[in-house]
Parts: sequence; C-alpha cells; structure tokens
Amino acid sequence: MKILVIGSGGREHALVWKIAQSKKVKKIYCAPGNAGIAESAECVPLKADDILGLLDFAKKEEIDLTVVGPEVSLVAGIVDDFEKEGLKIFGPSREAAQLEASKMFAKLMMKKCGVPTADFVVCRSVHEVLSATKKFGLPVVLKADGLAAGKGVVICQTSGEVEETADRMLIEKVFGPAGHTVVVEECLEGEEASLLALTNGDEAVLLASSQDHKRVFDKDLGANTGGMGAYSPAPVVTEEILKFVMDKVILPIIKGLKKEGTPYRGILYAGIMITKSGPKVLEFNVRFGDPETQAVLVRLESDLVEALLWTLGKEKAPTLKWDSRPSVCVVVASGGYPGSYRKGKVIQGLDKAAKIKDAVVFHAGTKKSGEKALEYLTDGGRVLGVTALGENLKKAIDTAYKTVKTIKFDEMHFRCDIGWRALKN
Repeated sequence: MKILVIGSGGREHALVWKIAQSKKVKKIYCAPGNAGIAESAECVPLKADDILGLLDFAKKEEIDLTVVGPEVSLVAGIVDDFEKEGLKIFGPSREAAQLEASKMFAKLMMKKCGVPTADFVVCRSVHEVLSATKKFGLPVVLKADGLAAGKGVVICQTSGEVEETADRMLIEKVFGPAGHTVVVEECLEGEEASLLALTNGDEAVLLASSQDHKRVFDKDLGANTGGMGAYSPAPVVTEEILKFVMDKVILPIIKGLKKEGTPYRGILYAGIMITKSGPKVLEFNVRFGDPETQAVLVRLESDLVEALLWTLGKEKAPTLKWDSRPSVCVVVASGGYPGSYRKGKVIQGLDKAAKIKDAVVFHAGTKKSGEKALEYLTDGGRVLGVTALGENLKKAIDTAYKTVKTIKFDEMHFRCDIGWRALKN
C-alpha cells in the first residue's frame, strides 16, 4: 500500500513511525512533514489545509490510504472531498468534525445523547457571560466556540478575569470567528485522562488510556499549551471507568450522530474529568491527540494500518495488543512557548539520543539546515517528543529524562515532572 499522512507534528511522526512497521505498507508520504518524518517518509511540500493540492497528489500517486493528523484538514472537509473521488481516507466528515470545531455543537450533542458533562450556558455577549457566571459561581470555565489552537479555554478564578476574558473573546475578537460564541461551563474538579477510540460508525475499539500535561511549567503552573507531555496508561482509568466511558460516552455519541444522519468514522478523542460523582466529558477531539499519540503508539503491538482500515468498512473489529510496559513522552519546547519564540536554533545530541534503549525521539517542529546538511534546527514551539518505555512508570520516566539530557539547543524548555500524578498515586 501507498500511504499519505497529513500533518507536520509529533503526532504525525508517531503515526508515520508506526505505519512504517506494517507489512502492508510499501511507501509512505507525509504532507508537509518535518525533518524527523523525512527519515521514514517522503515529505511533500503541501500544507495540511491545501485540500485541492492534497487531493490532486493523492490521485496522481494513486494513494491507497490517507491518514489525517490535524483537525484543520478535517474541519475543512478533506474526508468529504477525498471520498467523492473514491479515495480511502481515515477520519470523520466535515459535519461530524463539528464535535471539535464547535464547543456549542459538542455540548448540545452531549446533552441530547445523555453524555455526562459539565453544566453549561451558550453566550453571545459579555452580559450573558456575566449572568452565566453568577449561575455557576467561581471558578468558571470560558470556552471559545471554535478552533483556537488549544488556547480558547480559560479557567477564570475571579469575576475580573471573567469580564476580561469575555471582553477579549467577544469584543476584541482575539480568536476571530472562533470566539463569536462563548460556552460558559461549571468548573469540574478531579483528575483528567484521555481516552481514544477507533470507530467505523457503529462499533468502537478503545486505545490504551493516557494522561496529558497542558500547563507549560512544573506543578501545572503557567499558560495552557498544546501539551507538554503524556504517559500511558493512566492509573486513574480503571476497568470500570473504561467500561463506563465506552457505554455512556463513546457509543451514545456515535449512535446519536448516526441518528442525526452524520455517521462518525475515524478516531474519537474524549477528554475526561474523573470527578467524585463519576467521569464527565471535558471535550471531544476528532483526531489523534498530541502528545498522547506518541505515548500510546509506542505501546501498540498490533498493526495500526489494519486497525485504521477497519474504520472504513472491514467487518471484524480489531483486537489490539499492547506492550504491558508504561510509556512517557516529554515534550521539549522552544523558550517562550506557548507565546512568542524564536526558530532556527541548532539541535545537538539527537545522535546520542537515538542510541538509548527503549527511547524514541519524535520530531514535532524541526527542519534541516540544508538538503544535504546533517544539522537539525528548531522550527516550532513544540520541537521534540522524547518518548520512552520502562518496566514501570518510574523507569520509563527515568529513561525519558536520560534521553532529554542528551539533547541541547538554545532556550530549550521542558517540564521536569511528567507523570507526577501517577507517581503520587
């Protein structure tokens, strides 16, 4: 098979790395890819939102399966356009992708399907936001309705923060059209976990659990980011919780969307808060998580391509096999991320990191300094996802940080406490 992976981050490198292990695969392309991905796939200079360009390429190269990484492609309707041309593509349709593209759509869908989630109010003015805050009390969560690159969710501790955030979203329009509507939610307390499920629109198969670390600094301090690290499995996710999430979250949403005439196929990511009153959904994503994918896929022993193809119509659901060892992914970022940062810093030590047993370095934001040059440069906020396996979580963490210490670049930043919740428990 010839496979096209769309995207350029650590998630896509992990997908390419795992897809390359399949005996079904003859050739992998990645658009646009990055310097690390280029070691396993032919990178194509097409952006993830260049739907027509990607479609033309897939037809010209007779691609057997396209795997979509980022949500921007899915929300733009790449699955609809590829399927119209008779091409196989992994991911949900434009309509189904609203589960991530619109917080309002997701919350209303959850309400309709009886999926447990935080109480909420949809607001379109600062006055409505302030009124909703009185209903829930403080702290309260404000969410820009649309896609905001992981920065559209704000937990407000004071009424002043609520008003300032509402002003920024609804009046200053810092998120553009994404902030025209704001969802105000009660603030849930508990421990978060990420659960991903493959689905063909009728059935679902859960992947191994994981837990992300969103805050930029140790002890969960600082700004929210796209993710500073993850580990798998998440000890807080028991077998009982897995069953609850499948029966009360994943399947009801899948059946509800099919009933609405919007069948959902691909991967469904449920961000779960495990509260004292039980698991509740924080959000849905319509693609593989990042960096959860890095932590999860290094543990997958089954053929990923076969599992992806099942979502497109194969009859028998796959039985996924997992390495019993836990894994940890530590994100190495550019100084200043998730705010402004500088690119083009020389990355040293990747050759040493590659020699460490049970460790894999996934590239997220890297490029080569020249076609034939061996020098890697930083090219994004999140630069690398250093991932390791271990006999237990402590050993996985130790191996991950041992690997991180071999890598150096100017203004390099990473959290030193990935996995702290699991160790504490």
